[in-house]
Amino acid sequence: MSTATTSFFEPASVTSSGRPVLHQAEVECHLLSSVDLETEPTTTATTPINSLDFPALKSGLGILTTHRLLWLPSNATTDSSSPISIPLSSVTHIFSPKKSIKSMFHSPRIRFQVSVHSRSVLVTLVIRGKGDIDGFLTKFWDCWRGRAWEIGNDSGGGSSSGSVPASGSVSGGGLYSSDGSVRLVGVSGILRKEQEMWESTDKSLQEAFHDLNALMRKAKEMVILAEKMRQKLLSGSSSQSNSGNDEEMGSKEEMQDWLLSVGIVSPVTKESAGAMYHQQLSRQLADFVRIPLEKAGGMINLIDIYCLFNRARGTELISPEDLLQACSLWEKFDVPVMLRKFDSGVKVIQNKSHSDEEVFARIKNLVSKPEALRSGITASDAAMTLGIAPAMAKEHLLTAESKGLLCRDISPDGFRFFINLFPEINSDDIHMVKDHGIYSLWIKSW
Repeated sequence: MSTATTSFFEPASVTSSGRPVLHQAEVECHLLSSVDLETEPTTTATTPINSLDFPALKSGLGILTTHRLLWLPSNATTDSSSPISIPLSSVTHIFSPKKSIKSMFHSPRIRFQVSVHSRSVLVTLVIRGKGDIDGFLTKFWDCWRGRAWEIGNDSGGGSSSGSVPASGSVSGGGLYSSDGSVRLVGVSGILRKEQEMWESTDKSLQEAFHDLNALMRKAKEMVILAEKMRQKLLSGSSSQSNSGNDEEMGSKEEMQDWLLSVGIVSPVTKESAGAMYHQQLSRQLADFVRIPLEKAGGMINLIDIYCLFNRARGTELISPEDLLQACSLWEKFDVPVMLRKFDSGVKVIQNKSHSDEEVFARIKNLVSKPEALRSGITASDAAMTLGIAPAMAKEHLLTAESKGLLCRDISPDGFRFFINLFPEINSDDIHMVKDHGIYSLWIKSW
């Protein structure tokens, strides 16, 4: 990308999986694939601008949020273009699409005016992929008119303290009511009473929905606040790892657990992502699993991630099929996590940096202890040593057995694993006892 483009449009930050880093209170609204970003020559009163200074950005991902319009390259590894963002606050005008015979044979286009630092450029989005163009344009108008970037942390509208007056409520009979007005009787009185009841119900519903909207605004603010606190804890964990006592570290871990359950600020949905739903869900999932993987020792069961991810998404739940498809797409993306399937059929998520050799070395060290040489180890023993769940520890033990490192003993008490001594036995003299090695330690342990 040329320096003119980077100096005019703001650069956009992305995560390791290619997802955009959103600002505070920013929410994704719509996504489109295969989007070209072009500029047209325009002239201001101070500086003439030529479109040649802004080369076209081809075939990228267009993401509309409440604050910005983002353009990300479709393939960050091969595309030399950098992600850019256009703040909606700099958009001065959105042009209505022209309906003509010529437009029927061309890709849909969305044109709008951008003004930054007394410089103005006419930007055209050319949508060459499939997507809801009308829906994107409607969301574009709504986000631009909504001006969410100007909305501060309001205290959430004042609650109404007025109460609904009783309709025709009197203690005694008679022609006159308690306020001195004439009481309506007969059919007209029934109709009047029904009307007052409907008015009272309508007012109560309006107050209830007003309070509900205020609650939703507060809940959104709490999610944003929790996300900021989580980022601060993550950034401070590395710098304060060498200082502080165990009580402070324990409180930080509890706080991270609580913040993890608060939720994702802007979950990817089918409505916002459209045809790009599974791709964007895969990237968001790759960003989400980073913290659970660190706590689980680099590997976690797929079922556990399904529960954690859905809990974080709140009401925007996903199906197991969507989760499995999102994980399978990691092979196409440059993300630091991967989906792994053990021989037993158990599927887990692990870091690409996770090393089985390191795990096998720790298991070998555990089974080589004198007590383990006599009675063996269980999955629970390995789980305590490796710091992982017993189900995951059992899979590691079975894998180590398939590599010839361990032997298995099946009894009514369950599985017990022992160090494999057969490689140290001399086939020519099976009764010879070596003075060194694991076999010698096993003899001495008895």
